[in-house]
Amino acid sequence: MLTLRVHLDDMPDDDAPLLIAPAGPIAGGGGGGGGRATVARCGTIRCVAAAGDIWCYATAILHASAAAHGHRRRRVSQVDYAADALPAGLKWPGI
Repeated sequence: MLTLRVHLDDMPDDDAPLLIAPAGPIAGGGGGGGGRATVARCGTIRCVAAAGDIWCYATAILHASAAAHGHRRRRVSQVDYAADALPAGLKWPGI
């Protein structure tokens, strides 16, 4: 899967930007509490963006962010692409 994310507003470093764990999925950071161990091992990277920035990344990332505390908007338009059917009986909601 691939995600394309267009930032409609700034996502500054001082207002809870997206955090990712490098090599999270590779290191087994998926559900079940394994994410904490992966973050402890790999650390996190703060992903900041300016309005108009476009990100393209593998959808399966270990990510988190705190709640925004400012009064600024942080809108994004995000589309996920998949070439294959979802595995293990998973289905896209509403489709």
